[in-house]
Amino acid sequence: MGKINILSDDICNRIAAGEVIDRPYSVVKELVENSIDAGANDIEIHIERGGKQLIKVCDNGCGIEKDDMRAAFFAHATSKISCLEDIDDIKTLGFRGEALATIASVAQVELLSAIDGADGNKLECDGEFIGKTQPAVCQKGTQIVVRNLFFNTPVRYKFMRTDKKEEGDITNIVTRFILGNPKISFRYYIDGKISLQSYGGGLEEAIAQDYGANVLPNCFKIDVVRNDLHISGFIGNQNFFKPNKTYQSVFLNGRYIVNPVIAGAITNAYMPYAMKRQYAFYVLNIDMPREIVDVNVHPNKADVRFVDNALIYGTVYKVLSSILDGTAKAAEYVVENKVVPEIQSTFSANPNHVYSEFTDDKNVKDDNFNDVEGIEKFVKSAKKETQEKKEDKPDFSYLENYEAPPQALGRKDLIPNRYFEDEELKKNRVMVFGAGHKDEALSEQLAAIEEKRKARQAQIEFNTYKFRGALFNTYLVYEYRDDIYLIDQHAAHERLIYDEICAKSKVGKLPKQLMLVPYIFTVNAEEQEFIEKNMEAIWRMGFRVEPFGMKSYRVAEVPADLPDLDAKAFFDDILSNVGEWKKLDYNEIMKDKIAQTACKHAIKGGDRLTDSEIDKLFVMLDGNFGLKCPHGRPICVKISRSELEKMFKRKV
Repeated sequence: MGKINILSDDICNRIAAGEVIDRPYSVVKELVENSIDAGANDIEIHIERGGKQLIKVCDNGCGIEKDDMRAAFFAHATSKISCLEDIDDIKTLGFRGEALATIASVAQVELLSAIDGADGNKLECDGEFIGKTQPAVCQKGTQIVVRNLFFNTPVRYKFMRTDKKEEGDITNIVTRFILGNPKISFRYYIDGKISLQSYGGGLEEAIAQDYGANVLPNCFKIDVVRNDLHISGFIGNQNFFKPNKTYQSVFLNGRYIVNPVIAGAITNAYMPYAMKRQYAFYVLNIDMPREIVDVNVHPNKADVRFVDNALIYGTVYKVLSSILDGTAKAAEYVVENKVVPEIQSTFSANPNHVYSEFTDDKNVKDDNFNDVEGIEKFVKSAKKETQEKKEDKPDFSYLENYEAPPQALGRKDLIPNRYFEDEELKKNRVMVFGAGHKDEALSEQLAAIEEKRKARQAQIEFNTYKFRGALFNTYLVYEYRDDIYLIDQHAAHERLIYDEICAKSKVGKLPKQLMLVPYIFTVNAEEQEFIEKNMEAIWRMGFRVEPFGMKSYRVAEVPADLPDLDAKAFFDDILSNVGEWKKLDYNEIMKDKIAQTACKHAIKGGDRLTDSEIDKLFVMLDGNFGLKCPHGRPICVKISRSELEKMFKRKV
């Protein structure tokens, strides 16, 4: 008996679903592409639970005739190509005839459709079963409802990600549809609430709705025909960059693609201007003859192949580099456009509105806040006034709150602060051993205290010491028995500040300071998901971040202990790895920021300290001379008497 089996249509559809429909966003992509191919200019998208529970796409396209509704769910059934020659001249987004068949094989699908001048009809599919066509009331166009995706393939269902992750991927693809089809009106709902909306008013409006109106003034609008390629759209200028690649979109003959040839050309054009972890902003439409590009590379149609990669690369690179470098040709490529469309949304972008929400002084006049320029002048004036009030003398207010033990009142008989821990250890010894308790929690507490005691024994301890002065107003010199200790005052103070801020931040007690003018930033879907997921971590870092409209956030408070921190640079930094970080890592994000602040505000080498300031610094070190500053430099160097005598040849 032969071993080769002819697979049934059901099995083929299940296999095809692995490539065409791998996650909820694939369903949305295929259905919206069908709506666009049907000539719709108004498309509505609904999802629930990240598309796992419900995906609904409604359009006002040409509709499907009653006799074609069942055939639409058959494998390789399509109205977009009819013969072999059509494959070489693909004019539609879809053409394989696999999408509806594969969706229906792994979900419960309901199709309602009506053509112009005819009654509507309904058809239901439940996994592999295709029902009968029935009359239904509906307007011209098509509505497809997909429920319980992968309900009959539990293994595939387990590989889906969280609702928020799947929702973010769907939002990203809807964003690309809005940018790639600016003449079509889109409405996108998540769990019953509208998330994105465009009005079909053109590319400028689409960009403003997706990314905010402040993007367009920082872009060049281009329109150029070169080497049979028509390149149009918007590219960021030489100083406008984003923290990640999610703001980059290329549409080839109307199809969103991710292609290494085009991406490489754009990246290299921006290379002279981009710094590390900066990525160009662009929304580009590239139209080219269909005979020089192959879109039939993969079922998901995300990539394409070119007949001549060098021609495509060179053309795109030449156009963009000419514009960015400001060559004479740039005048032919750039389109003057000064009109910024108004964002139609639920919040106001008026600077007066921003200011009025964050001030309690009702007597303040808003004359200086009627435009962005007024706000910038006010902020610069406030910063200048604050800077003029700063003293040149090092700030030792950080040391004022430190309570020294009774023994540490004079510099001549100063000893480390150890007796508090000794009392705690003594108390717990009585609780655990003296009273005969065997409570596990107390035993763990005692073990932790014992560990601290052992660590204390490893530290440098003094009963008496002699302060011998300061070298170059930088190194504090102490004599203890037969040893000399040189303490770098800057490194020591820097480490103390660093440890204090880190301790506050890790327990969420970092004090916050209200911003004079809140920083407002706009995010895309992937960044919004990342911010929402890590809101608690951001709060622990000392920031109060609140939603400001559908896709914007305002930073109302910043860490008071990090006065020089740039809010824009900080959030650009954390968003730069939005696709890589599973969650915000405190050590990864805040270590460098706190270290920079500690270095800036610590006493400097060359600063002359008073005796009381030297005492306070020494008390706070508490014998921890083995520490290093946040940048890795030692805070103390010990020289023994024996080593010194060897230097002078007193000993051999």
